Amino acid sequence: MVVAASMITSLLCLAFPLLLIYAAWHDVSTMTIPNWVSIALAAAFLPAAMAAGLTLEEIGWHLVFGAAVLIACAVLFYLNVFGGGDAKVIAAASLWTGLAGSAPFVMGMAIAGGALAAVLIVLRRMKIQTTKAWAARLLSPEEGAPYAVAIAVGALLAAPASPVLAAGLGTLSL
Repeated sequence: MVVAASMITSLLCLAFPLLLIYAAWHDVSTMTIPNWVSIALAAAFLPAAMAAGLTLEEIGWHLVFGAAVLIACAVLFYLNVFGGGDAKVIAAASLWTGLAGSAPFVMGMAIAGGALAAVLIVLRRMKIQTTKAWAARLLSPEEGAPYAVAIAVGALLAAPASPVLAAGLGTLSL
């Protein structure tokens, strides 16, 4: 029974990296993040948290933190700091990381975002020609950056600080 519960926790926690990687890939290829990714990421949190053994109080604090991040990100979206898809994915990932993982999440996201910006600046100044629509969009100086890449890096770096993800990762053994 314990083995089955830990396997369920691990499987539920797999949603976190898989959805973040998909969001990053989709953002690179289309400069958009589908709404279903953020919804699925947020929806998978509750069963994963319950399977990880979090108390209702701990789950409540994660929900409050995620709501606060969503409000802050909505303000940043309104101010044109980043796109709506980015705002929703950050908020959904924040449910998982919670306050405990917020520092590594934000730091990892900022460092990865800076590195992404530097790479894009260099590539865009090289004026590389391509026939691939996604690559042309990515290399266009008029386009923004696919920030879901930085969001995914930051969230994945914060995973060990999350009580939900730590429970899921802790049950994996190779």
